[in-house]
Amino acid sequence: MDSVSVAVRLREVVRRVEEAARRSGRDRDDVKVVAIGKGRPPAVLEEAIAAGHRVFGENRGQELAAKARQLPSDLEWHFVGPLQTNKVRMVRPLVALLHSFDRDRLVKPWLRGADRPPPTLLQVNIGREPQKSGVQPDLVVETFERWDAAGVPLAGVMAIPPIGARPEDSRPYFVRMREIRDELSGRLERPMALSMGMTDDFEVAIEEGSTIVRIGRAIFGH
Repeated sequence: MDSVSVAVRLREVVRRVEEAARRSGRDRDDVKVVAIGKGRPPAVLEEAIAAGHRVFGENRGQELAAKARQLPSDLEWHFVGPLQTNKVRMVRPLVALLHSFDRDRLVKPWLRGADRPPPTLLQVNIGREPQKSGVQPDLVVETFERWDAAGVPLAGVMAIPPIGARPEDSRPYFVRMREIRDELSGRLERPMALSMGMTDDFEVAIEEGSTIVRIGRAIFGH
């Protein structure tokens, strides 16, 4: 049984984020930490809430909806997993950001409704892995501009690199993602978010320009 509290783990994550941001010449506030609570009961998330955290991510629509009902209404929810078209109506009203906009079939469902949909991130299959969702790296600019023109509120890009033996193994993929983000930002003349980095490699991701990290185990334990 892990005896380290969520509050202690969260403080350690914040410290590591601060140091990585400093190494990249940025402030701690330039990096948003999304606490990934998938598979964990609301009571565990409440420990992080009690410690002052307010931004959480889920990867299943029904779990997100259940936790949003049970937990405080002022939390900021992110959806980080593959989104099925039949779950859009459930997820869309609850989230501040969708990290996984990955295919044309999501365009119409996400735009459907009287209100403006929440912002999204284009998911990039940066390692060109057949088992993963996402747009191929060489198609990102074309796809981003097409979806942007269709009215999808794209706020940036997201990726999950191939699993490596060491955090450093992710660095080349993070460098490429930063280059993609910078190219898009330059072409569209607006700042872009860059969501990359999880428990095993978030410090490397921040060093390479990540503005959003998605952290589960380092906060909530195994």
